[in-house]
Amino acid sequence: MNLTAPVIVGVVLGLGVYVLVRALMPSKRSAVAQVARIDAMRARGAAYESARQAVTGGRFGALRAEIGRKVADLYLQQGWEQRSLRADLNVLERSWENFLATKVLLAVAGLFFGPLLFAVVWSMGFQSSPVVPVWLALLCAVLFFFLPDLEIRRDASQKRRDLRRVIGAYLDLVSMNLAGGRGLPEALMAAAEVSDGWATQRIRNALADARITGLSQWQALGALGEELGVEELKDLSASLALVADDGAKVRESLASRAETMRHRELAEIEGSAGEKSQSMLVAQLLLCAGFLVFLIFPAAMRVFQV
Repeated sequence: MNLTAPVIVGVVLGLGVYVLVRALMPSKRSAVAQVARIDAMRARGAAYESARQAVTGGRFGALRAEIGRKVADLYLQQGWEQRSLRADLNVLERSWENFLATKVLLAVAGLFFGPLLFAVVWSMGFQSSPVVPVWLALLCAVLFFFLPDLEIRRDASQKRRDLRRVIGAYLDLVSMNLAGGRGLPEALMAAAEVSDGWATQRIRNALADARITGLSQWQALGALGEELGVEELKDLSASLALVADDGAKVRESLASRAETMRHRELAEIEGSAGEKSQSMLVAQLLLCAGFLVFLIFPAAMRVFQV
């Protein structure tokens, strides 16, 4: 007697009961989790908390917000910081809680999608073991759970690339403002006020917040680089902290850094163009190979038949 299917079904049901009990009777939060929650609320700000309480979207929106808060609390309790993902979400200006809720809801959808796919295949006449839908459900749930990560990383990578281009132009503007006789704080703010793009807005908001919090302008840029995961801003903050009192050295440092970023961007563009050219060459070779097979196959069949 095959006991694999009952064991797997029992494990899945037991795990579901355990998760349900943990959700209805959560354990008491430790002091570390409470401090982490307070720090997270302070980092997001009171405006974000008040906006989060005003739930929109009806019952589904309220359910999604509640799931996001529960999963975010679980991450805090377990100490899962996920700094890289948080930086990607900060670049895209998306909520951490909504992202976690999306992952959980997609995983639940995957649990139903796997057996549904098996039922469609089974209705077409393909017989299989009853264990297959269980494994298929688990596989689809795991796959759907990590799909948002791929999307976030792809979009954040593209947006960081745009941000680096803006930073190169921004450094040139700061250098020109310094050459015009302005001080470093005024030059940083004036260069950020030239454009209304999302990148310059983030820089301008960081510089404006620095005036309120008492941080220096370069410290604010370093904090923004840490938040967005952009190494160029962190390096810029470190270099400005070393030569902030010498205007000539600041101009030279900014000009050389902007030139380096431009050369790096050109190298990336050339590398991307080379990769695309190689992929096009491979596609052409495959097309030629298929055409040759199409020409040779009839003659080869006649030879083999004889």
